Amino acid sequence: MLHALKQSWFSNIRGDVLAGIVVALALIPEAIAFSVIAGVDPKVGLYASFSIAVITAIVGGRPGMISAATGAMALVMVTLVRDHGLEYLLAATVLTGVLQILAGVFRLGLLMRFVSRSVVTGFVNALAILIFMAQLPEITGDNATLPVFAVLAAGLAIIYGLPYITKAVPSPLICIVLLTGIAMYFGIDLRTVGDMGELPDSLPVFLIPDIPLTWETLQIIFPFSVTLAIVGLLESMMTATIIDDLTDTPSNKNRECVGQGVANIGTGFIGGMAGCAMIGQSVINVKSGGRKRLSSFTAGTVLLILVVFLGDWVGQIPMAALVAVMIMVSIGTFSWSSVADLRKNPKSSSIVMISTVAVVVMTHNLALGVLLGVLLSALFFARKVGDILYIGSTLSQDGDHREYQVVGQVFFTSADQFIGGFDFKEAVDKVTIDLTRAHFWDITAISSLDKVVIKFRREGADVNIVGLNEASATLVDRFAVHDKPDAVERLMGH
Repeated sequence: MLHALKQSWFSNIRGDVLAGIVVALALIPEAIAFSVIAGVDPKVGLYASFSIAVITAIVGGRPGMISAATGAMALVMVTLVRDHGLEYLLAATVLTGVLQILAGVFRLGLLMRFVSRSVVTGFVNALAILIFMAQLPEITGDNATLPVFAVLAAGLAIIYGLPYITKAVPSPLICIVLLTGIAMYFGIDLRTVGDMGELPDSLPVFLIPDIPLTWETLQIIFPFSVTLAIVGLLESMMTATIIDDLTDTPSNKNRECVGQGVANIGTGFIGGMAGCAMIGQSVINVKSGGRKRLSSFTAGTVLLILVVFLGDWVGQIPMAALVAVMIMVSIGTFSWSSVADLRKNPKSSSIVMISTVAVVVMTHNLALGVLLGVLLSALFFARKVGDILYIGSTLSQDGDHREYQVVGQVFFTSADQFIGGFDFKEAVDKVTIDLTRAHFWDITAISSLDKVVIKFRREGADVNIVGLNEASATLVDRFAVHDKPDAVERLMGH
């Protein structure tokens, strides 16, 4: 027990603490920005980021992953906050947590098995693009000044150049600290974190949402909570998969569902908005050396200390320095090899990846993009498997007996192909259908078998089915009608 605790918390102390500090600094402007999107006070997002990061560090299933207030969740909250106010948002956040815990209890984290690699790649690329696009307002329009570009260029030079000199301290941390010091010393006129919104000056306190506990209240918050729970779990599960790949370590997806739920419940009771895993901050954490639970715990704790006790200093951080860090994240997140692989990969995989990217970027809705990708993957897979069906036959020497050999998978996409593989007009007395190397998956497949048998019988042939495996035979026994007395009538009823 002690060994496991030490391994998951204290086996990478220096890397985790330094990475956590970098993440905390990068979290502040994002948490403020997401609060603005949701239409709430900046402290709602900042308290949420602190709470969620700390709680998921303790009870989550993916060490090293950063969870906090996110833009995807903020977009869902806009209507609820506008129409009903902050208290209803806090109640919806608590209910979101309850639903996510139930998802973990019922092991819905296993549904990640149905998300193909093409969808994950599309998700990653879309997020990289969105992260980059989110930085553009800070370097365009009125912000497109020479000092901004100078600081941005210097920040990127430090981030990418310092590792060639030393890796003792994460280069993004040096970038933020050094450029903040230079900007303050020379009095450079730059947009700062303090310009994003007022930082809180007190610690969060426990509170119960001030709303009536009625059926009407539940009707108001439940649809939002369901959407928040789904979006949060989707983004968290996808991010966990990506961090699994980056660190070459496994994670417990069902435990992560529960952890996200516990975090959102705790957050709702301290005045924070619902959140989930953040791929950008998680990548910053991993790239900066964070691997264990201490890194996300440090990020949340340092975030709270910075905004509450060191707010005057934190408010001086130039946004251009943080933009440099986020551009590094977007470049490192994007799967550049996927572009080169477009011509090598199967067309179906490329279509799934590009469609996922396009929908996420156009709608800014991660759940919608992933859902489309999963549906397209399923359709392409069904079509591919459905095409792998072969029906051969041999005729006896006397010409009275035809034996058909069926090889492949028979289900709703291949049912018509299955029926088309038989010659019902051939004048034979006996037909044998050998299904030794075939598998029937659904009632559409069973219905197609019924049609084949009944059509042969209409032509006067005696039909014998052989070789059914146990699973297929179970379906045939339960749903087939060709051996029933009223076979034709029952089949037409289908």
